[in-house]
Amino acid sequence: MLDQIDRNLLAALQRDAMLTADALGAEIGLSPSQAARRRQRLEAAGIITGYRARLDPGRVGLSVQAFVQVQMGTHDPEGAKSFKRLLEALPEVLNAWTLTGEADYLLRVWCADLGALNRLIHERLLPHPAVARVQSQIVMDQLKQAAALPV
Repeated sequence: MLDQIDRNLLAALQRDAMLTADALGAEIGLSPSQAARRRQRLEAAGIITGYRARLDPGRVGLSVQAFVQVQMGTHDPEGAKSFKRLLEALPEVLNAWTLTGEADYLLRVWCADLGALNRLIHERLLPHPAVARVQSQIVMDQLKQAAALPV
């Protein structure tokens, strides 16, 4: 179970994962060694699953963000496994979710340009034997960045 100190530590790390033990301890009211031990315990328990840098897409050559809905023609287990392997091999696909409703999958993708998005859809996704239909929505403006979990 997480106590309030754990929750405060998690909230602080979601704001800035690069906090030193000194800074983290000062922010949550613990000594640096206590803060470091708690962080290590939360990492070992799998609550903290990793750390990563947030990049500016435009500065790394990505100008088109889209959400792509995929409807499968078949739902056999091998087709689903094969489609999952395809998604894992596509660096443009940042997130993939299975859904209820008309679409079976929702993909969040980043591409260099519209041509790259077109190639992703028509040369990689649609040719998959289990895929029946693909529909995309291009993001015009992102109003809120990925937020911290409400701990």
